Amino acid sequence: MKLLFITDNFPPEVNAPATRTFEHCKEWIEKGVEVTVVTCAPNFPKGKVYEGYKNKLVQTEYIEGIKVIRVWSYITANEGFFKRVLDFLSFSVMAFWVCLFKKTDLIIATSPQFFTTWAAAGLSFIKRKPWVFELRDIWPESIKAVGAISGDSKIFKTLEKIELFLYKRSSLIVSVTESFKKNLIERGVPSEKIEVVRNGANLQRFKPVPKKQSTG
Repeated sequence: MKLLFITDNFPPEVNAPATRTFEHCKEWIEKGVEVTVVTCAPNFPKGKVYEGYKNKLVQTEYIEGIKVIRVWSYITANEGFFKRVLDFLSFSVMAFWVCLFKKTDLIIATSPQFFTTWAAAGLSFIKRKPWVFELRDIWPESIKAVGAISGDSKIFKTLEKIELFLYKRSSLIVSVTESFKKNLIERGVPSEKIEVVRNGANLQRFKPVPKKQSTG
């Protein structure tokens, strides 16, 4: 099976989305899946490309059996609404064009920034392949919650319409919480297409220890 995963965060970045996606991809590789990750040059959170990398048009590397294709994007620090949107959009467009020429059986795109899912939806339509919306945050609701955009603005309302369209166009939605699933159902997304997979832990990294005794 060939799997195409679209994310704008991936190691050597060490934020939660990068780490989570990397761990998932390693599990799929172990199960015999051929995984290709399409991402950008590592730069999070300061908007500076990491040493050893360049913001080139296209570059390819292999990390623990995962084929990683890095595409050019407009790079900026993780601050400021409009510059970040330009960053997200540029990556989405580049990822879409590069993925057009990649064979796959399944496409996955992950949030919290949901422009990755725009690329996945377009690729799914053209390639006639299913795509999975990995829902890690409700966007654009989350940016409204932090005051980055007004909920009454035309931009927000337009983004919200696109968000609902993408939910309905996806083959499956994988939500990280039951509350996200409830939110989507209340807004008209069929419950049968939403699966909840919570964050977990690698139990091989942990072991029981004796209970700490009180010294008081």
